[in-house]
Amino acid sequence: MASTKKDILLKVGLVYLGVLLFALLIVFKIIYLQFVDDDRWKQAAAETRIKNIRIPPQRGDIYASDMRLLASSVPYYDIRMDLKTPALTDALFNSKVDSLAMCLSQLFRDKSKGAYKQLLIQGRREGNRYCLLQRRVNYVQLKKVKTFPLLRLGQYKGGLIVSQESVRKKPHQNLASRTIGYTTQSVSGNVVGIEGAFDEYLGGVEGIQKMQKLAGNIWMPLDGADEIEPRDGSSVVTTIDVNLQDVAERALLKQLVKNQAHAGTAVLMEVKTGEVKAIVNLTDTFGAYREYYNYAVGLSSEPGSTFKLPVMVAVLEDGYVTATDSIATGKGVFEYYDLVVRDDNYTRGGNGTITVQRALEVSSNVAMAKIVTGAYEQRPHRFIDRLYSMNLNEPLGISIRGEGIPKILYPGDKLWSGVTLASMSYGYTVRITPLQLLAFYNAVANDGRMVRPRFVREVRNHGKVERTFVTEEINHSICSRSTLRMVRGMLEGVVQEGTARELKSCPVTIAGKTGTTQMYNRKTGYSTRSYQASFVGYFPADKPRYSCIVVVYNPQNQLYHGAEVAAPVFAEIAEQVYATDIKMLAPVNEQKPEHLEIPFSKKGYQPEIAEVLDELNLDVRSDNKHSEWVIPKKEEDRVALVTSRVIPNLVPNVVSMGLKDAVYLLENLGLHVQVQGRGSVRKQSIPAGSRVRRGDVIKLEMSFTEG
Repeated sequence: MASTKKDILLKVGLVYLGVLLFALLIVFKIIYLQFVDDDRWKQAAAETRIKNIRIPPQRGDIYASDMRLLASSVPYYDIRMDLKTPALTDALFNSKVDSLAMCLSQLFRDKSKGAYKQLLIQGRREGNRYCLLQRRVNYVQLKKVKTFPLLRLGQYKGGLIVSQESVRKKPHQNLASRTIGYTTQSVSGNVVGIEGAFDEYLGGVEGIQKMQKLAGNIWMPLDGADEIEPRDGSSVVTTIDVNLQDVAERALLKQLVKNQAHAGTAVLMEVKTGEVKAIVNLTDTFGAYREYYNYAVGLSSEPGSTFKLPVMVAVLEDGYVTATDSIATGKGVFEYYDLVVRDDNYTRGGNGTITVQRALEVSSNVAMAKIVTGAYEQRPHRFIDRLYSMNLNEPLGISIRGEGIPKILYPGDKLWSGVTLASMSYGYTVRITPLQLLAFYNAVANDGRMVRPRFVREVRNHGKVERTFVTEEINHSICSRSTLRMVRGMLEGVVQEGTARELKSCPVTIAGKTGTTQMYNRKTGYSTRSYQASFVGYFPADKPRYSCIVVVYNPQNQLYHGAEVAAPVFAEIAEQVYATDIKMLAPVNEQKPEHLEIPFSKKGYQPEIAEVLDELNLDVRSDNKHSEWVIPKKEEDRVALVTSRVIPNLVPNVVSMGLKDAVYLLENLGLHVQVQGRGSVRKQSIPAGSRVRRGDVIKLEMSFTEG
C-alpha cells in the first residue's frame, strides 16, 4: 500500500516538474522574442504588410515614315469598389445604391439596374473590399464613372478603386501586322517584328513604389516611402509608307483570291537606302487572308528561275560567256547524268540555238544548265566561291528576328551530288528567303552596291531624336561594271521581249525576272500540282528608285507561272508608286507658252491660291495683299484676286469655295457643317449674310453628288 502511494506521488511530482519546466520554457521564449529577437520579427511582420510594387512604364509608339501611328498602348481600366470602407456608412450607401446601379446600367448596358443593385448589396453584406464593377473601361467611360453617386467621393469616402492596364492597339489593324509585331507576356519577352527587335527602346524602364497591404488584400502607396518613377519607352519611326503598304496589300490580296493561293508576300524597297517601304505577308486562314507568318523574312525556299540572275552574274564575271555568245538548247531537253532538264516550251520544239542574253529573257533551263556545267564541271568550288563572294550564303543580319538561313551547298557537303551544279543553275538545290533575293536584285539596281534592308529610320523620345539608323553596306560591289551592264540589259529584255512581256504596257519601265518553282514536300518530293510563282526586279529600269519582289505560294486556279500570278502584282505596285512619287515623273517644261490658258480657280484662302498661281508662273493682281479670303477672276493674261469680305457674326458666302476653306470658315463661327457630295460648294442651306446662331447646322451641297 505504501509503495503504491509512493509511486503515485512520484508520478505526480514528475508531471508537476514537467509542467513547471514547460511553463518556464514558454516564459523564457516570450522574454527572448520580446527583448532579444524583437527586431527580426518586426521586420518579418513588416515584410508581409509592405512590399515593392513594380510600376510598368508607358510603352513607346511605332510610327510610319510620315508619322502616322502604327502601334500604340491604349490605357484601359478595371473599376472596383471597396464596399466596407469606414467612411461609407449604411445610411449613405442605402441612400445612393439605387441611383448608382442605374448609372452603371445605363453606361455599360451589360446588366440591368436590378442586377447591379443586387451585386452592390450582396457585396456590402459580405464585406467585399474589392468588388468588381466593370473590366476594360476606356478613359471616357472612366471620367463618367467618377461622376456617379458614391464613386464621385473617391477611394476612401466612396470606395472607388481604379486599376490601369495598357493594351497594344494597331490603328491600321492588319496592315503590315506581322512586321510591326506584337507584345507578349512570355518569359522570352517580345520577339516578333519591330516590337521585338526594338523592345529595348520601346519598353522603357520600370519604376518601383513601396506599397502597404490593407484589409481585403488591397495594396496602397505608402506615404513618405522612396519611389522610383518609371521611364516611358521611346517611339520608333519606321520606314513603312502606309499608302504604299496599302497598295501592295490590295494588289497581292487580289491575286491570292483570284488564284486561290495558300499564301503570298510582297516587299517594296528603296534602292539607294535599303528602306523597306512596304512588306505584305498574307496567309489563307480558314477562308480569310491575314498576316500570320512573315514569309519575306523567315521562309527560306528554292527560288527557281529568279536565281538565274546570280548564276548569270557568276558566269559572266568569271569570263566563261558574254551576253552575245550562242548556246544550243535543241528541242528544250538536256540529259545530265540521271537528271533530265527541260525548258517550259519543250513540247513545242524548244528554243533552238539562242544567245546567252536570250537564254535569260526566255528563262531557258537547258541553256543555264549547259553553261554552268560546261564552265564549272571540273572546278565546282569556283562557282560556289563566286556565289559566296556575292554574300548569297549569308543572312542579311536585319533587325527583325527570325531571318531564314540561306543554303548553298559546297562541293564535298553530304548532300552534294553529280547533278547539283546543273540543278543550281535554274534555282533548285539552293534555299533563300524572298528578302535575301531582293537584296541581290537591289544590288544590281544600285550599281553593284549591296545594302542591308532597313525597317526603322529613327528612335525618338518625347519628340527628340534619340538615335538615327543609316544605310549599312553589305558588299561594296558584287561584280564588275561590265557585268552589271550586261545583266541589267538582260533583265530589261525579260520585260521587253521575254517571259514578262505583259509588263511592257506599264507606264514605268521595269527590269526583272520571273520564276516558277515546283514546291518540295518532304513526304512526296517535288509536286506537279504545288508551285511557287515569283517576280523580282526594279523600276524605273534606266534610273532605278525601287526594287520589289512578289512571291505567291501554291496557286490553285490552273495558272501558276510567275508571269501570270506574281508579275501583275508587281506591275500594280509599280504603277501606283509611279503615280504618287513626284521624283519619278518627267519634269514639267517650265517655258511659258505664248498663249497661256488662264485656269479656273475656286475662291478661298489668298496665301494658298497665290502660291499655286506663282508655281504655275501666272501673273497675279491683288487688290489687297493682306486679305485672307479672295475671289480669283480671270483677266486677259492674268488672274485678279478680289477681296471677299468675311463679317463677324454673319454667315459668309462659301459658294464656289473648296470644302476645306468652307468648313474652316463656318466651324470657326460655331456652325455645324454637313456635306453632301464632293468638289466645290454649289449651295448652302443658310443664306449668306444671315445672323450666326452658334450650334446651328448648315448643309453644303457640293458640285458633284453621288446618286
